[in-house]
Amino acid sequence: MTRRVLEGIVVLELGQVYNVPYCALLLAHLGADVIKIEPPLGEPARHRAAGAESAPFLMLNAGKQGMRIDLKTAAGRAVFLRLVETCDVVVENYRAGTLDKLGLDYATLRSSNPALILASGRGFSSQGPYGTLAAMDLTVQAMTGVLATTGFPDQPPVKAGPAVADFLGGIHLCAGILAALLQRQQTRQGQVVEVAMQDALLPSLASNLGALIDSNGELPERTGNRHSGLGICPYNTYLAQDGWVAVFCSTNRHWLVLCDVLERPDLRDDPTLRDNTGRAARMDAIDAIVGGWTLSRSRAECLDRLGRAGIPAAPVLTLKEVINDPQIEASGMFQTVRHPRKGEVRVFGNPLHLSSSPPRQLEPAPALGEHTRTVLRERLHLSEQEIDRLAADGAI
Repeated sequence: MTRRVLEGIVVLELGQVYNVPYCALLLAHLGADVIKIEPPLGEPARHRAAGAESAPFLMLNAGKQGMRIDLKTAAGRAVFLRLVETCDVVVENYRAGTLDKLGLDYATLRSSNPALILASGRGFSSQGPYGTLAAMDLTVQAMTGVLATTGFPDQPPVKAGPAVADFLGGIHLCAGILAALLQRQQTRQGQVVEVAMQDALLPSLASNLGALIDSNGELPERTGNRHSGLGICPYNTYLAQDGWVAVFCSTNRHWLVLCDVLERPDLRDDPTLRDNTGRAARMDAIDAIVGGWTLSRSRAECLDRLGRAGIPAAPVLTLKEVINDPQIEASGMFQTVRHPRKGEVRVFGNPLHLSSSPPRQLEPAPALGEHTRTVLRERLHLSEQEIDRLAADGAI
């Protein structure tokens, strides 16, 4: 098995920061040829490390060719349109309306390539009143309820630690592109794919929204590390000797087994604690009991005892521990590549495992415009003199 699922598919990426670059990284992992097109000074994430290539940029743009094209020039747009003729997908997350202002709207792109798929990552749906707002992960979190539901009830709203809007949006956009490619096999026609980060993020709030609806709006929006609906107990993080442990009893059987681990037959035999409703009514007391048990043990001992009993539990790992975690190493989600300027760097592996599509070892992220001349020679068959002229005109 040597053929990857998207082998032969060519993607032009007009991506910035995380949303579309991650979408395009997934496409590259699946075998697509991704050409990342940046403006003359590069996209914003490239320069977040005091002018040098930032680690997030290197992690999200491995496996891509890099071009530099000034789409604000007529010559640059002409080059881009010629590239569109040769590709399958254009994926972008510019601010809504930017491609239209550049004269690169879908009708124009489609005139160059009727089978083209134009995929756009947006902050907010173009169908709503926020469609033209500038959007970043933080602002989308704010307007989707993530900040309102993150943190403790007596504290201010807190953003989610990971960039959940960017990456959930990127994953959904990748799915939309794959669906459009499948439909194109039947219709021979391209189409527009749009995914708004707000729309992609909203389903992840199912517990929070469900609790709000079920309680007629009476439950607090922020519940700390407890269950969003305050309906499951125990469900929390508990202090151990060397850090924190997360424990979650999702079923009544888990609770009975936990009572055995805690060596508390009195709790096991208490009829008022046999379902989540009863346990939730005594949440503070149960949290104190579980926390007292974990406090006298290490995280590893807690995981060993609880894990062997089949209770969902996990140590709260620091980022340093995650980077070196044997489970993540075994999964292949970190690959090490040798970068010509940075030495050995870690890049993200592929979370999509297909048994008939072999994994791909990525090349390091490109320098700004590193493959511009190569792409123009190989895809557009331009001569060195023509390329030199484009460079002199500031188009590339």
